[in-house]
Amino acid sequence: MNISLIDSIVADTDAFRTVRRDLHAHPELGFEERRTSELIAGLLAKWGIPVHRGLGGTGVVGVISHGISSRAVGLRADIDALPITERNAFAHASTHRGRMHACGHDGHTTMLLAAAKHLAAHRNFDGTVYLVFQPAEEGGGGARAMIKDGLFERFPMDAIFGIHNWPGLAAGQFVVKSGPTFASSNEFRIVIRGRGAHAAMPDLGIDPVPVACQMVQAFQTIVSRNRAPLDPGVISVTMINAGEATNVIPESCEIQGTVRTFTLGTLEMIEQAMRRVAEGTCQAFGARCEFEFQRNYPPTVNHDAETAFVRELLTDWVGEENVSGFEGTMGAEDFGYFLQEKPGCYFLITGGGGAHRAEGHGAGPCMLHNPSYDFNDELIPVGATMWVRLVERWLTASPQNR
Repeated sequence: MNISLIDSIVADTDAFRTVRRDLHAHPELGFEERRTSELIAGLLAKWGIPVHRGLGGTGVVGVISHGISSRAVGLRADIDALPITERNAFAHASTHRGRMHACGHDGHTTMLLAAAKHLAAHRNFDGTVYLVFQPAEEGGGGARAMIKDGLFERFPMDAIFGIHNWPGLAAGQFVVKSGPTFASSNEFRIVIRGRGAHAAMPDLGIDPVPVACQMVQAFQTIVSRNRAPLDPGVISVTMINAGEATNVIPESCEIQGTVRTFTLGTLEMIEQAMRRVAEGTCQAFGARCEFEFQRNYPPTVNHDAETAFVRELLTDWVGEENVSGFEGTMGAEDFGYFLQEKPGCYFLITGGGGAHRAEGHGAGPCMLHNPSYDFNDELIPVGATMWVRLVERWLTASPQNR
């Protein structure tokens, strides 16, 4: 990576690599990040940064102010791990079976910590920086919990920014997009109630299995025939459970899965259409239907002005050839909750193809949510420098400090 980095951050790379690997070795699941929060708060306090704890349960907010401006900006890093058993065997592999930093939140946290140390020491800006270390991104809705605990009332920022590492592309590049970036995440559960019978005498029962088959096929027409072709939407049935014996028609069949959309209007249409199909199919076969639909994360929709700001910042810093756009992903991210409340932008830093992994890594690819994943430590000074440059440009330094 041939990128201009801040000297003091580069000098601290080894120390922050140690921090990152310590976090990786001690992963904690959503709303259980007590050790992680303690480590973060301790480092911030050591650098003279006021610390506020307890937002969203285990969240941490650091505050760095300088000058006289009332402007403020928020920088967010997620801190939780995933319920995955790690397959890597290197020295900093997870010490807790069934828990793993398989999405790089250990790296996100470390990049923001490295930036925080530099910002606290140099304060080449005019205004306030809020360092938001958020718990429970992986399905727990930690962003929503922090908002409910008064994040934006207690820390009145003008905008908020977040970043995620993205393996598979050359390390140290950036990907940014305006508008819908990550999809909404939603779950459904449907129970088809039939009537059990001997499998040799199906006429005496109401078989829920063919009802489920009809229903799953019909769900696909919702996306292909009820949605505008240029408006992305996904219905994935991922679980079908029925029966206990080969010679018994079961009493019930349960279907579960996920729905992803970029817009709330499309989500509303899909939920209503799925309910009609489920209930109508059951009625046609003489079965009963229990339909549950749970909306989890909203779409992550970047704001135009803040996205343009990020793109210009990155282009000026690393060159246009290292900044690209993308179509978005149907994966979900709870940063969308923040963007419903405040202007901002969520973007990506590319992490390479996995060649950085130490001896002892698992055989699988270095992709997100993979038990053989490991964050690329080469990104620590890149991401930290990026956060510092973003703050300095957003909170234009007062003349005496330029």
